[in-house]
Amino acid sequence: MRLLFLSLVCFLFSAVSFAQDDIISLKNVPDTVLNPKRQLQVKDPFDALKTAQKLFPGKLYKLANDNTFISWSCKKCKTATYRDVNGTDEDPVFPFERGVATRLLDNIDYVDSKGNEFRLLFFNHSEYDEDGAQTGRFSGGLVGVAKFAKNDKTWQMRSFQPAIAAFGAFSSAPSPKLVEIGEDQYAFTIEHANGGGGGPYSGYLYLIVGFNGTYQPLMELSYYSSFNNGEGSSKWSSSYKVIKDDKKKFFRDFTITTTGFYKKAKGTEDDFEVDLPPEIAAMAKTKKQFNFVIEKKVSFTGKWYNVVGKPTVKFSHAK
Repeated sequence: MRLLFLSLVCFLFSAVSFAQDDIISLKNVPDTVLNPKRQLQVKDPFDALKTAQKLFPGKLYKLANDNTFISWSCKKCKTATYRDVNGTDEDPVFPFERGVATRLLDNIDYVDSKGNEFRLLFFNHSEYDEDGAQTGRFSGGLVGVAKFAKNDKTWQMRSFQPAIAAFGAFSSAPSPKLVEIGEDQYAFTIEHANGGGGGPYSGYLYLIVGFNGTYQPLMELSYYSSFNNGEGSSKWSSSYKVIKDDKKKFFRDFTITTTGFYKKAKGTEDDFEVDLPPEIAAMAKTKKQFNFVIEKKVSFTGKWYNVVGKPTVKFSHAK
């Protein structure tokens, strides 16, 4: 009987210990973690994950399905609000009160016209979850960035902005894409998309530029894409191209091309009525379906990129 009792106690202790070990824990870090003027130098070859750990010295977890993140909290950090482009709640604050999970979002390298090598290390911050999950359909992943320049056999951090804005869904931001918008002037785009469960997703294009000392969105284009609308329903996607212009050394113009298909919705469960680009709204009132191509020019006007001139629209296969 005594042996049975001891075995039961050992089993219960093991079960409790396992359950405790299975819960993600937080490591408190000093408030210097958010200092944009902090300095960091790492050796070549550049190790993105180890570098991220130096910037956010929390507890590293490597879970199944490539779920690798750094778990941390900062009790002495001064919080600041940031924009979540989903716009469903009040602007959240960072660092999160419950703690932070920081994941590597991307690691992009490029070489300028003089042969200088750079790296942009992107981070995705989400709110702490004891299971290591990312939740919240209308919560974006908070994007941060660190820029490094190669100097002989080391990489020196040139700028650090731990939080810019939040994009995407389920606390996960889309991967950024590097774009040269001027002579050795590099920025990045993010295509944000979100929508209700089982319903249409609307996509927006954001251009993030180093401007007045910080990375910030300088372009927000709606109607950039639409998908998940049901088989055979209306949908469209877009692409962009920087216009080479010798008269514009920096902040060059963009051409945005949107290609799509419109079909009048039948109102069934799998056939949704979608918000249409204004350029095709009139045509949709008289036709049941058609293909379309929209081209527009976007130009920097000193503080923001705006559509300039009248977009051109070409229709085909109208019925």
